[in-house]
Amino acid sequence: MTFVVKKALGAANLNKWSLLLLRRFIEVGLVSTLVSVSVLCQNAPSIPELLPASHIQERVMAPNFRVAAFRLETLDPETAAADAAPEAASATEPNQGLVKRSVKRIGGDQKRLYLAPFKPHNFKWDAIVLVGTGAFLAADRHIENNIPHSHFTLYQDTSDVAIAGLATSLAGVWLYGVKTEHHHARETGELELETLVNTFLIYTPMQLIAGRQRPDEGNGHGDFFKHHAVNTSFPGGHAMFTWAMASVLADEYPKPWARVLSYGAAFTVTFTRFMARDHWSSDMFLGTGLGLAIAENTFHAHCDPQYESQCKHHQRWWKVMKTEVE
Repeated sequence: MTFVVKKALGAANLNKWSLLLLRRFIEVGLVSTLVSVSVLCQNAPSIPELLPASHIQERVMAPNFRVAAFRLETLDPETAAADAAPEAASATEPNQGLVKRSVKRIGGDQKRLYLAPFKPHNFKWDAIVLVGTGAFLAADRHIENNIPHSHFTLYQDTSDVAIAGLATSLAGVWLYGVKTEHHHARETGELELETLVNTFLIYTPMQLIAGRQRPDEGNGHGDFFKHHAVNTSFPGGHAMFTWAMASVLADEYPKPWARVLSYGAAFTVTFTRFMARDHWSSDMFLGTGLGLAIAENTFHAHCDPQYESQCKHHQRWWKVMKTEVE
């Protein structure tokens, strides 16, 4: 019994040593294999060699990209913005251009208009306006006392009709030019609007400074510096605006019938407003002179000489100026 147990223990110990030797042999083999593979990898080139060009027809060569050949460029901010949103840029640029151009032109017009009386070639016109206004100021009360005090409503209605007819005609010409792309008609409308803005910017400060009473206000003497608001008597606003509109229309279309209608409407407004006792004679005279001067200055500064207008033939009444074709 004892012999059998010892034999069994000896067989178990033999199997244990056999397994241990087998395990060691496997570990040594794995280590040897790994070392061999690493040596082979270190001896191989790190970059694959490309085939020569002569073998390009026989075999497919891997593409040879050189990163240094590519150059990175910084985009200009304006170009990048234009590429990013071309539709938005095309939609906003015309509106911005129109506004900027209008503001710039109005500013240039105002500077030129305020400096115009001090130009030597305008001294003769300054003298006519100043002497005429002074003479009418001296005779205002005498003239006013000889005006009949009747038909006020008829005169005012006639003035309103003449103003509405002139303004409607100008608006129709402008709309026609915009709708049909008629450049001459569109220029007429644009210059009319610009002239009215220039007239308003000169009319308003003069009204605030003068503050004159109308013939039926106060003591009836037409005293100055009595009002601190617009829509006073001096200078005559109806005459100033209607003569400005009529002058541009007559210059753009210098036909006899167009001149008769435009200047006739302006004279009708001036005369009827005076007869309705809304203004003194000096108010209407100065308003007429200023309206004509502003319109002529604005027109000849921006008119296009290619049209059949007074743009090329204003040497008689206006000093030759360099016109701006925009």
